[in-house]
Amino acid sequence: MDPVRVVTVNDAPVRPERATVLYWMIAQRRTTANLALDRAIAHGRALGRPVVVLEPLRVGYRWASPRHHRFILEGMADNAARCAAHGITYRAYVEPSPGEGKGLLAALAAQAAVVVTDDWPTFFLPRMVAAAGAQLDVRLEAVDGNGVVPLRLPDRDFTVAHSFRRWMHDRVDTLIDPSCFPVEDPFEDVEGLTGAPLPDGLDTRWPASDLAALRAPGGLAHLPIDHAVPIVPDAGGSVRGMARLASWLDGGLDRYADARNDPDEDVGSGLSPYLHYGHVGAHDVVRRVLSREGWRRSGVNRRQRGKNTGFWGTSSAAESFLDELITWRELGHVFAHRHPHNHDRLEANPDWALATLAEHADDPRETTYSLEALTEARTHDEVWNAAQRQLRSQGVIHNYLRMLWGKNVLAWSPTPEDAVARLVELNNRWALDGRDPNSWSGIFWTFGRFDRAWGPERPVFGKVRFMTSRSTRNKLRLSAYLDRWGPEDSSPGLFPPT
Repeated sequence: MDPVRVVTVNDAPVRPERATVLYWMIAQRRTTANLALDRAIAHGRALGRPVVVLEPLRVGYRWASPRHHRFILEGMADNAARCAAHGITYRAYVEPSPGEGKGLLAALAAQAAVVVTDDWPTFFLPRMVAAAGAQLDVRLEAVDGNGVVPLRLPDRDFTVAHSFRRWMHDRVDTLIDPSCFPVEDPFEDVEGLTGAPLPDGLDTRWPASDLAALRAPGGLAHLPIDHAVPIVPDAGGSVRGMARLASWLDGGLDRYADARNDPDEDVGSGLSPYLHYGHVGAHDVVRRVLSREGWRRSGVNRRQRGKNTGFWGTSSAAESFLDELITWRELGHVFAHRHPHNHDRLEANPDWALATLAEHADDPRETTYSLEALTEARTHDEVWNAAQRQLRSQGVIHNYLRMLWGKNVLAWSPTPEDAVARLVELNNRWALDGRDPNSWSGIFWTFGRFDRAWGPERPVFGKVRFMTSRSTRNKLRLSAYLDRWGPEDSSPGLFPPT
């Protein structure tokens, strides 16, 4: 494994006399193509110790809801089944109330020779891992399995996608190297890794969660989470995520380049929630796309270095998708890692964007809406309302309309800071892929991150890229989309401006 992907979180030693190796699964929630699981298994083989997988789910995290919980639980069920089928000791624990899980990691780590976890660059996970490292008396390693570009490999910031793309293209030979990819099935040979014991008293203090009961109708009703955000029709988990990938490769990829911005066509992969929750890994997606294309490294056109088409030597559809998956997605991950304290704040945006937004902060708005009105999709704009209804119902918005959705919130908020607060709340509460590095990128792109200054200068937006629903309707076919996500009463003025 590339050493740049492994971080030793604390100064505690490996303790080879102890009985197990522990994988604390917190971000890459899958048992296939998972670099952290590969690392735990490698430790198990080297030490001659069986592996324990602990997959907990906190209840007190911000924006916790049945939507997020249920999606994660479906992945936990997949992981439990896979581990059971191969004899790997797996422990799922869903907190019944905030703080009930305290001490569980330490109890399992007390019998572990080494503990491995996931390196994730945002939300509460980095703080949680650092705190755990300070408390454990055994080595804690965090493994970066976020994407094909290791978080710590870039030695500088990238202000626009083009510069990151050029940097990545220069390193394609090492980044797209099968030897650096995770094992597709780490359980293919688990001799000596099965049957790990659990500490005495574990079931009394932290009973194993009944995943079937929690996933049943009403199974989450007792949890202190936001029950106004219901589950979505699409189910989570690695099994469903990989099935979606396979189906999309067969039926959606070929049209991706030409139709990905067309809401009526809707040829997006739908993988973003599965990537966010770690049910599907970026390496696996890249591997399967390139395999489908019959890709060879010799097909790379290095004269196209830094360009979003023509570099990979694949079909235009695959080129377009790989640019979204690697360039844009991983640009956000690297930025979050390099700006741990403010990647989720407006202050991390480029100086030109902050300056132009400040210059126009007092510009009159044609209309403003409250967070309540936005949440309930009660604006004068039927395109925006439709996108918000899709978000509330499905936990996603069509990719192109998601950009417009953000721009309109900027136009309808009293200040840029108010717009940020509203977008963060709307996105992270309702979107399945909220709280993700790429999700932060999307929110703050609205305000100029990873973009350049545009002209002409406009009210409210200044030099930040301008979008309107009118121009979007002129550019895209929206009739089927609006029919699907329109209100029962489509008359205008459902909610007056505030």
